[in-house]
Amino acid sequence: MRTTTGTPGVSRLKKDAVGLVGVIFMAVATAAPITAMTGNVPIVVGFGNGLGVPAGYLFATAVLTIFSVGYTAMSKHITAAGAFYGYISHGLGQVVGMVSGLLATMAYVVFEASIIGFFAYSANDTVKSLAGVDVHWLWFAFLGLALNLILTYFDINLTAKVLGVFLITEILMLGLVAVVTLGNGGGPDGLMADTLNPANAFQTTGLQAGAVGLGLFMCFWSWVGFESTAMYGEESREPKKIIPIATLVSVIGIGLFYTFVSWMTVAANGVKAPEIAAKEFAGIFFNPTEQLLGSWAVGLFKILILTGSFACSMAFHNCAARYLYALGRENLIPGTGRTLGATHPRHGSPHIAGFAQSAISVVLVLAFFFADMDPYVHIYTLLAVLGTLAILIVQTLCSFSVIGYFHVRKKHPETANVWRTLLAPLVGGLAMAYVVLLLFQNQEAAAGEAAKSTFFTAIPWIVLGLAVLGAATALYLKARNPDKYALIGRIVLEDTVERD
Repeated sequence: MRTTTGTPGVSRLKKDAVGLVGVIFMAVATAAPITAMTGNVPIVVGFGNGLGVPAGYLFATAVLTIFSVGYTAMSKHITAAGAFYGYISHGLGQVVGMVSGLLATMAYVVFEASIIGFFAYSANDTVKSLAGVDVHWLWFAFLGLALNLILTYFDINLTAKVLGVFLITEILMLGLVAVVTLGNGGGPDGLMADTLNPANAFQTTGLQAGAVGLGLFMCFWSWVGFESTAMYGEESREPKKIIPIATLVSVIGIGLFYTFVSWMTVAANGVKAPEIAAKEFAGIFFNPTEQLLGSWAVGLFKILILTGSFACSMAFHNCAARYLYALGRENLIPGTGRTLGATHPRHGSPHIAGFAQSAISVVLVLAFFFADMDPYVHIYTLLAVLGTLAILIVQTLCSFSVIGYFHVRKKHPETANVWRTLLAPLVGGLAMAYVVLLLFQNQEAAAGEAAKSTFFTAIPWIVLGLAVLGAATALYLKARNPDKYALIGRIVLEDTVERD
């Protein structure tokens, strides 16, 4: 029995625009392997789990795989651009769904500006070191935002192809250094296979003083964006088959790759890796690269960090635009159905939502600029902590929504089973709640110098304020406009309704 129906008059995204490989490319590009590795691994090694970083990534892989079991079960029956928003609305009700919709939208909206900050910082540094020209970072930020707007205005297939090229090159670079290290038998202390021991994920190894919680949180942070597979359900071919496969391939593939690269990075530097990471940061990548491949490879590495961060920002632009579109087409705010909820008549892209997302990103970047804040220390770090806190809360809610959907609301008994839709989501939800706790306990360490800012202090209150606004909006509609309330998280089109 169907609980939702097709909605006439709603603009739709382009059908059958992207296949399995394209969805995987976009999801992995959002996770941004080269940015995650060069940005997060030095922090984990220098200030977190130390030599236990590969074990930390193994643990995160296991937890997120368990989370994905329930997530993919939902994707077989509910396909919508809002992903979490739609899933949670169906599993936990419209009030919690509205809360999750606002939190997820905010997260993806700020993620683009966050990564643009990293991109602008990297571009300034790379151009200065390779060409000797000092171009202000703000110009690179505007360039990145403009390219995102232009490329995502067209058919999503174009975005998938661009992301695919950038993604392959960054994976090849990271993989090349790791494979050469393996071929050489590791570094000064060999391959250090003991660093893969799962017990090392919960202790500091090779450090005088490290924070296990910070290390584990940074490992989980490296995956943010993998769940974006579900956002492309309405635009993919056979979403009922493609989205579950793409999600599991992304989670497990990213996890194994992260584990291997972080292991080889530690091995290449030896037992002194924590000391090197604490002092030189990305030096734990650049030093072995120069020793094993030459200075040319370091220059290429820096360029690929640049292109990789741009690809990540473009992927987040796509995610944010689709969340804004998903909220807009429900017309909860009068007039947004014809604006944010509109799609391009030819390309089928959420072009107006894309324009809105770009405008928000420009405002955020300019606000940090006029506040005389650094693109890396402040824009990248603060917005990443804000977005990650919100998205981890939503992921936690999503796990419990699986249980609510299949076992409380008794939907689709042919799919429901004790492991897939009860135990796995329960374990995944509790584990994700633990990661949220880790963020609260280590947010100052994760933010670094940016923790001294007023914006950092406001982060929990921003998240709480949006949650309250979402709940209040839903409750108001329930009391004053039941028809609109019933549509929260439920507007989908004929072939993307809740599936029998």
